[in-house]
Amino acid sequence: MKYDAIVIGAGQAGPSLAAFFANEGQKVALAEGSIMGGSCVNYGCTPTKTMRASARVAYQAKRASEYGINTGDVTVDFAKVMARKDDIVSNSRDGLTDWLESIDTLDIYREYAQFVGTEHGVHQIQVGDKIIEAERVYLNVGTHAFIPPIDGLGTVDYLDNVKLMGLTALPEHLVILGGSYIGLEIGQIFRRFGSDVTIIEHSSRVAVCEDEDVSAEIKRIMTDEGITIHTDSSARSVSQDDNVIAVTVSLSDGHEIQVSGSHLLVATGRVPNTDTLNLDAIGLETNQRGYIETNNQLETSVAGVFALGDINGRGAFTHTSYHDYEIVRDNWNGENRSADDRTMVYSMFIDPPLGRVGMTEQEARESGRNVLAMTHEAKNVSRAKEDSELNGLVKLIVDADTEEFLGATTFIMQGDDVVQVVSNYMATGASYKIMQQALPIHPTIAEYFPTWLSMLQPLD
Repeated sequence: MKYDAIVIGAGQAGPSLAAFFANEGQKVALAEGSIMGGSCVNYGCTPTKTMRASARVAYQAKRASEYGINTGDVTVDFAKVMARKDDIVSNSRDGLTDWLESIDTLDIYREYAQFVGTEHGVHQIQVGDKIIEAERVYLNVGTHAFIPPIDGLGTVDYLDNVKLMGLTALPEHLVILGGSYIGLEIGQIFRRFGSDVTIIEHSSRVAVCEDEDVSAEIKRIMTDEGITIHTDSSARSVSQDDNVIAVTVSLSDGHEIQVSGSHLLVATGRVPNTDTLNLDAIGLETNQRGYIETNNQLETSVAGVFALGDINGRGAFTHTSYHDYEIVRDNWNGENRSADDRTMVYSMFIDPPLGRVGMTEQEARESGRNVLAMTHEAKNVSRAKEDSELNGLVKLIVDADTEEFLGATTFIMQGDDVVQVVSNYMATGASYKIMQQALPIHPTIAEYFPTWLSMLQPLD
């Protein structure tokens, strides 16, 4: 079967790209061996943020007396939490599936796909027992959990981000390997549901990609909520006796401790799914970490083959994957968009949420630029006081010479939305002084931007 384009993977870039080409009248194939929507819809963004919302309600209900509200005992019905999550996930997935199946010129193959070879610029793809071919192939196959080589880990009933979504009972004690984005988000969620939570992180601090003061504030918030965190610690071995999983942990001082829990979540990173594609058949190489490198228009080293989303190493987020689709779409329409032009922006959905765009303070220090920066604690922001949401801080960084924003950290209530004020503004290249003169709305978090910008000082 000959197609104009073949899309492999129905995550965040694949479905929209396949639909775009098909709606232009092209004959398109979309191959997905798992379920529609990829990790985001099924195991990532949608279910975890749904669970986070339930955890946030539980947390606020338990704090109700601080606001003068009497609620009585607060309990969590975990089965209802998960049922609500499953309902939202299935509706999202079904909506996506129905939309794709309604497109006449789009053939959907519910099989895993791999390359067979290339002849005269035409790529052959095997899907199930069929061979399909096209001159243009778009890869959007995502990642899966990295499972570290820890002695005994393969013999225990550990969880990854996929298995976690299938829990039917609330863990009594959830032990988490990994103190980065997934581990911290899940740890706080389950602590608010009522689980004991222990996080084991091999680095010297949690959220090691953030500035040290931000990492310290995250750890303080987590420990204040009752989460035990071991940093600079390594899991040496794992064993299981009936329903108890024991992790032997080597501490930085050379001592070993044993952490025992009812459940173990492995959240130690992600690995691209490129090993399923038989890339050798077309001579397409990956880097040492398994990612497919591309040029700024997301073309690989093999003509006609593009890599979008997590597998190109340009961003491990739903929004970067969808942005990749927009870049490919617009370049097909004759525009000249480059993936090199975007400034990375993301949020870690702990509570308060941490928004980040551009450089950290440490990166700014190392850049050699003439930098202005400020840091302001959330407890000094009016709206945060009114809402009794006093955890976190805000950091802004600008170039003193060009007056452009270099980066921001908005670790504050609504920080996941507030950071986009800076992200969108950075896209204009305008001077921060223009924002400083703008009229804000009171009382909001974002109203503080003129104030924060007046606090800028040269970095020491």
